[in-house]
Amino acid sequence: MEAPAKVRTITHWIAGKADAHDAKRFGDIFDPARGEVQARVPFADSETIDRAVSAARAAFPAWSATPLGKRAEVLFTFRALLKEHAGQFAQIVSSEHGKIVSDAEGEVARALEVVDFACSLTHQMKGEFSENVSTQIDTYSLRQPLGVCAGITPFNFPMMVPAWMFAIAIACGNTFILKPSERDPSASMLVAELWERAGLPAGVFNVVHGDKAAVDALLTHPGVSAVSFVGSTPIAQYIYATAAANGKRVQALGGAKNHMVVMPDADFDAAADALVSAAYGSAGQRCMAISAAVTVGDAGDAVMQRVKSRIGTLKIGPGFDRGNDMGPVVTPAARDRILDYIDQGERAGATLLADGRALRVNGYENGFFIGPTLFDHVSPNMSIYRDEIFGPVLVNVRAGSLDDALAILRANPYGNGTSIFTRSGAAARKFQSEVDAGMVGVNVPIPVPVGYYSFGGWKASLFGDLHIYGEDGFRFYTRGKVITSRWHDSNAGVNLGFPTHK
Repeated sequence: MEAPAKVRTITHWIAGKADAHDAKRFGDIFDPARGEVQARVPFADSETIDRAVSAARAAFPAWSATPLGKRAEVLFTFRALLKEHAGQFAQIVSSEHGKIVSDAEGEVARALEVVDFACSLTHQMKGEFSENVSTQIDTYSLRQPLGVCAGITPFNFPMMVPAWMFAIAIACGNTFILKPSERDPSASMLVAELWERAGLPAGVFNVVHGDKAAVDALLTHPGVSAVSFVGSTPIAQYIYATAAANGKRVQALGGAKNHMVVMPDADFDAAADALVSAAYGSAGQRCMAISAAVTVGDAGDAVMQRVKSRIGTLKIGPGFDRGNDMGPVVTPAARDRILDYIDQGERAGATLLADGRALRVNGYENGFFIGPTLFDHVSPNMSIYRDEIFGPVLVNVRAGSLDDALAILRANPYGNGTSIFTRSGAAARKFQSEVDAGMVGVNVPIPVPVGYYSFGGWKASLFGDLHIYGEDGFRFYTRGKVITSRWHDSNAGVNLGFPTHK
């Protein structure tokens, strides 16, 4: 693709500085509200990836040997800078993604939460010690960094999701290469500048931009030890298989079809508020968005009536206006794909209670806007239920009982997040025990764990053994070593028997 004229060009960040290596291919970064190209981003070739890996490998020995207290000092300084620039990050994210600035501020706050946890590295990196496991023999364990780690992140949280990865990886003593989404990469460049100001040595944190070619170069590069990914399930499967086949540790978080079950005894107003907020926030472009309601028994009519009423009050417009509730979707391709799904749902016979296809925003007629869309009487065989639409589309499936609702959720291939709204402790306990999902909310619509727990789904929503951030993050970005030690006062003699604890 030819580089568009009269727009700014974003660079890579390699070895502690902006890298303007000549690129042969570029990607467009849109202003989603206006429908215009606002910047271009270079797509890294294998040579650029190799330079980034070489810089990260060169920085690894010194950074991994840096005392824990010094690493913590850098992390705390970075955290302070991140907080100082939180408003700037929110503006950048809103301008390229399209989400409302206040929503972007929440994303930055959750990124800070994970950095907070990473600052506890002096505790998290502690090993264990057992004295006298046998006569005058001690055993102890160590946690040591892996080497060069790569993060491949999605467009929907260009600040928060990268922080899930790089904060923990760097705290553990690894060096890091971030390949952010080519749709909204500017926040990653500000992150790089703040790491440099915080005193992080050159080469410990690097940013490369690109598409599949750049990703494949990272997945197959012999200098990369681990890969973290968040994105769609088909790509997560590809990332996991390719990186693992090349000898790398991998965590690949895939897609979602998050359900919210509403019981007949629930507070219907609270449930409707939660559904609207969780389905249409960030124009539905969240991996933890509630995209499928399951209303049980009499809850169906009552909840759908309330949701439809609330949709009519939402204000749609550009993200920089804090008075708006919902902004545009990220690209014209995303808009067209979502509109096609709405068409499919209508053709399949679902009841269309709210139709966002005709929305036009005054002054922003070329923007990528879609209004909140609501389908009722949806069956699990419809594409609008089966597929992850990733837009402002909520579908409702009706169920006769909690057991029926659980059966619907179990049959779905995804298992990222889910929630139940009820006043019954027994129903909530049954649900949280029996549902096949990694994150569960009880009267909480978006159960994203706090930074000192871990984020991850089940089934086709996760490929790999460990979840992301929290204690699982420290486990993923380190490898264990167990040492058995004995100091002899005299020669113990030859013993060909297998060692025991006696």
